[in-house]
Amino acid sequence: MAAFLPFTRPEIDEATIAGVADVLRSGWITSGPQVKAFEAALSKLCAGRPVRCFNSGTATLELALRLAGIGKGDEVITTPLSWVATANVVLEVGARPVFVDVDARTRNIDLDAVEAAVTPATRAIIPVDLAGLPVDRDRLYSIAKKHSLRVVEDAAQAFGASWRGKPIGAFGDFVSFSFHANKNITSTEGGALVLPDESLVPACEQLRLQGVIRSGEDGMDVELLGGKFNLTDVAARIGLGQLPHLERFTQRRRTLARRYFKLWERSVGCELPVEDYEQSNWHMFQVVLPERPEPKGEPSSSRARFIAGMRDHGIGVGVHYPAMHLFKLYRKLGWREGQFPHAERIGRGIATLPLFPAMADSDVDRVCDAARKVLS
Repeated sequence: MAAFLPFTRPEIDEATIAGVADVLRSGWITSGPQVKAFEAALSKLCAGRPVRCFNSGTATLELALRLAGIGKGDEVITTPLSWVATANVVLEVGARPVFVDVDARTRNIDLDAVEAAVTPATRAIIPVDLAGLPVDRDRLYSIAKKHSLRVVEDAAQAFGASWRGKPIGAFGDFVSFSFHANKNITSTEGGALVLPDESLVPACEQLRLQGVIRSGEDGMDVELLGGKFNLTDVAARIGLGQLPHLERFTQRRRTLARRYFKLWERSVGCELPVEDYEQSNWHMFQVVLPERPEPKGEPSSSRARFIAGMRDHGIGVGVHYPAMHLFKLYRKLGWREGQFPHAERIGRGIATLPLFPAMADSDVDRVCDAARKVLS
């Protein structure tokens, strides 16, 4: 059998590995010159906007909410179809996440539902670009402006994507990126926050590292309750090594996605993603499996059987994501099954197939062939 094909795998070149060794030998391995260089390179990609790096994309979301003044008594509208961090950070700052359903076709937040959910307590919207397909930024910011809402773009999956020719991150309010190991570029763990205003940089930096302000040779004070969210120079050097490959990575992902559409067997009944080769960065290639009656006496779901069947063919499949409002934590807050039928149906059947730049065309052929056999 051919080697196991995971659903994703980072590609880190030898120059970057050597660069990390140089950082380790330098004796400066926590936040330092490499972080500053990474931030400057990211700012350049984001039209010169201020960018600060963090140890995770989750931290960037939380700090964006804090910088926007979101807290107790406030409501933040978001999607239930995302990694649970998207809503967890709302709880972390003391606010209430308000879920709305997703669009059945794009799988992104339904902006009509967003507008209908606005109340006097609503202070912000957190949209998510699922699998790297951008939410309609024109409509999003029109709603935000109409209702005087802040926007914290959860663009964790959208680095390298664009909206109408503009890179995600080059415009808008707060924009949060993730550089987790499974993202289109990685720093192993890490994230970046694009700020809407240079004046927010001091508070952002204070919140990133315990609220500390330094002055002179030995002066230190704390006026804000911060955390420990800084990125290391080791991680930043990996990120710097990834950036020159971003365009190549994105184009290769688009080529592989085209091949999936060309070879996928439509008769097996799966829902394919939106076929977008201009704006999406194709962070993931996801299908929604057909809902079928469970075989008598078999407890596992049809998706579980699909995952197991693909594994038997040497292929890894991911799940991104179950509808989070059905997790126990959110059920305790009053959310329940049946409220968001599109998100729930997609969440039950969505499956992430292998897609990463180092894949060969023949790997897509192999995935499509295996899926046809398993689903038939």
